[in-house]
Amino acid sequence: MRAKIMYFVMATVLVGFFVLAGGRGVALIGIGTPLTVTFGIAVLVLPVIGAWFLWQNTRFVQRANRLAAELDAEGGLPVDELVRTASGRVDRASADAVFAARRAETEDTPGDWRCWFRLAVAYRDAGDTPRAREAMRHAITLHGASPATAAE
Repeated sequence: MRAKIMYFVMATVLVGFFVLAGGRGVALIGIGTPLTVTFGIAVLVLPVIGAWFLWQNTRFVQRANRLAAELDAEGGLPVDELVRTASGRVDRASADAVFAARRAETEDTPGDWRCWFRLAVAYRDAGDTPRAREAMRHAITLHGASPATAAE
């Protein structure tokens, strides 16, 4: 729940920034000199890129949450099996064992979105965000292409 609140707060702050930056861009264009018009257009591009990025991130999170809910309904959500040190850091040997198991599961059934989802969670638990996002994107793609979801 805390993560959802933080995401909403950050998204709200970003939208506020987009509005302020857009206003500055329009004001610069309104001045009418070639230099200020150029800067105004450049300033307007930033909120557009930011809004696109925020939209893509929001869609990614919504899709990942749908997969989590579906997997939870099936009773297949993974449990955090990683051993942690007293400081909270992941024990490397524990992480290697979990990753080996998750990778083997994914290699055995590469077309199963559930395996990719569990691999993404293992990466996230270990703090490897880029690999976690990549694996989750693949799980989302596989889920969207599966015949069971196409019929829904």
